[in-house]
Amino acid sequence: MPKRVLQGIVVSDKTDKTVVVKVERRFTHPLLKKTVRRSKKYQAHDDANTYKIGDTVLIEESKPISKTKRWIVVGALTPAGEAAAS
Repeated sequence: MPKRVLQGIVVSDKTDKTVVVKVERRFTHPLLKKTVRRSKKYQAHDDANTYKIGDTVLIEESKPISKTKRWIVVGALTPAGEAAAS
């Protein structure tokens, strides 16, 4: 079975080898027919501490690394510094 891959923004990098990634999903409300945004935070493993707040990253499912970490950062789509400079 393939592993899930999610895209999100790093909102915290304070802990060692861990980043908190906020993943937002959008869907149409079944009754109101209005687009609704829901977000969830995932703790992901970042072995080299390379990702900083504001980076857009891809995270992938993995075996449990700790009590709360079940995701690994695969790579960055846009670094925070580049997005502000463009």
